[in-house]
Amino acid sequence: MINKFMDSAREAVADIHDGATVLVGGFGGAGHPTELLHALLDQGARNLTMVSNNAGNHEVGLAALIKAERVKKMICSFPKASHSYVFNQFYAEGRIELECVPQGTIAERLHAAGAGLGGFYTRTGYGTQLGQGKEVREIHGLHYVLEYPLHADFALVRAQKGDRWGNLVYNKSARNFGPVMCQAARTTIVQVRQKVDLGALDPETIVTPGIFVDRVVEIPNPQFSS
Repeated sequence: MINKFMDSAREAVADIHDGATVLVGGFGGAGHPTELLHALLDQGARNLTMVSNNAGNHEVGLAALIKAERVKKMICSFPKASHSYVFNQFYAEGRIELECVPQGTIAERLHAAGAGLGGFYTRTGYGTQLGQGKEVREIHGLHYVLEYPLHADFALVRAQKGDRWGNLVYNKSARNFGPVMCQAARTTIVQVRQKVDLGALDPETIVTPGIFVDRVVEIPNPQFSS
């Protein structure tokens, strides 16, 4: 019998290894898997490459991992935000690496990884510092840069509901990068506000099928309520 439910966040992240590349869902606090990240903080993995929309908020979740010096590199779209002061300090002191990727590009790189694509051409970044050193191609008189898939060892994602097969539904905009991150990682770990019986989710409302999910842990009252 397939049962992807885990007893705790600690158990769910136990095998995340030093040097892993980890995708982190969320747009600011919306959909941020804070409890999984805190479990990873307690677990102790180091030299991590974290992929997220931004570089953490305040001193919780992703920002807490950065503050504890567990993150060697951030790949994100918005490294500097009003509440990302931990990353700002570390980057200014040369204590963390940064790869800045436009938001649409990072989403498509994740999609390409999940879809098995070798890469794609985009106009975003052409003629800027973000396009320097990348292959350029002219198509119908316009210039494009080649971007490659963004694969990862693990994804930490938050959803609203999940069943024992790993089928997921999300809460409105808290969905954000969750679906493409689930597809792009070798191992996907999801915290849900509510675990439901198999068959309780209308198949027409399932956003992420269980084939892309490996572990699910119920967190009824997450730190961020979205």
